[in-house]
Amino acid sequence: MKEEFQNYIDYHKNKGGTGKLFKFELVEYKPGFLKLKGFFNSETLNPVGTVQGGQINSMLDDVTSLLLIYESKGTIYPNSTNLHSIHHRPLFEGEVIVTAEIIKKGKTIATIRGEAFSKDGKLAATLIHTALIMKSE
Repeated sequence: MKEEFQNYIDYHKNKGGTGKLFKFELVEYKPGFLKLKGFFNSETLNPVGTVQGGQINSMLDDVTSLLLIYESKGTIYPNSTNLHSIHHRPLFEGEVIVTAEIIKKGKTIATIRGEAFSKDGKLAATLIHTALIMKSE
């Protein structure tokens, strides 16, 4: 399973800019849930040295999308209609853990919760991602 999921991470890395930037590694997968290790480099930091909020949102957008894509075996692609984020505490350069969990998936719309955790395991950000489900070509 880990090798199979790695194919999706590799595709994301080769076809998308954030896939190269975040350097995802699979930590855990079970139906409806995904946990990845990611990385924020110095280019993602704001002037005070913390990760810029939009970069956190981008990583959470990616992990929530990857869960839907993987569970469909690549047959669908989520087209975001809403990304609602709440930032609880700052993140810093280096490794983070991000999770995605499907809240509700219908025929055309899915809602997924993404969470980012600091190095010491504290919740740093929550994202509610609503997406139109499109067939992938």
